[in-house]
Amino acid sequence: MGIEPYTRYSPLLEKCCFLLSANESYQNVEKDFVVLTGMTVSHSTSQRKVVKRKWELPDAKQRVSEISVDGGSIRLRSNKKGEKSFWKQYKTARLQGIYYGAFYQDNLSLTDWINSQKLTKPLYCLGDGHDGIWNIIAEIGEKKHRIEILDWYHLMENLHKIEAKKKDLLQLRAYLWFGQINETINYLNRLKPIGGNNFCNYLKKHQTKIINYHYFQWQKISSIGSGAVETAVKQINHRVQLPGAQWKEENVTQILQLRCSYLNGKFGIENLKN
Repeated sequence: MGIEPYTRYSPLLEKCCFLLSANESYQNVEKDFVVLTGMTVSHSTSQRKVVKRKWELPDAKQRVSEISVDGGSIRLRSNKKGEKSFWKQYKTARLQGIYYGAFYQDNLSLTDWINSQKLTKPLYCLGDGHDGIWNIIAEIGEKKHRIEILDWYHLMENLHKIEAKKKDLLQLRAYLWFGQINETINYLNRLKPIGGNNFCNYLKKHQTKIINYHYFQWQKISSIGSGAVETAVKQINHRVQLPGAQWKEENVTQILQLRCSYLNGKFGIENLKN
């Protein structure tokens, strides 16, 4: 049956335990395992199995032409008695809109994983306006082959912080849709709206990442938004941000990788017997 010496569970039962643990709290895993199998696996056993397991990152089956990177938050338990819990960030990447990877305080492992794939030339990298994301992207692939794209929807979110009439916002949106940064800045200088200077500085900071979004979408060159990785963060948070969930810092990497293994299809029907 493939059961290792001095263990109580077959590989199939162990994978079922991992599948449940990837979706719900360990306490609920204990309850559901009894209903589904008639066997009892304590919540502490499930947690111990997850923590001890070495999770493998996926290798893309095709060449990777598009990568998006974003950050998520996880609530940590303080090691000092009486202190409140606190939040820290982890980083997530989505390859080709398919493969998930999440890393806690380990940007090097994230970039090593991505760079180990077969990357196309050019390589399209998407992110929002945060410096931390672009610092990570700067370590992916070769600079001369990397095309960095500022998320269109993040760009629009910043545009609408300007206090201007609807017709002016529509004109600015039209300029940006075609990647016309100079026209946008000149229009803002003439208009002088509240918040205009901040937005001009934002455009100048990210001008190399603002593309002709219309052309890219029309020609289906790549995505124009980082929705794939933002969805990934939400899907990961579905597990790590369960109501009341607090994590020991040393266990964060394991729960992130478990959730990504689930999202990558590691526990699908075709894999349960492997």
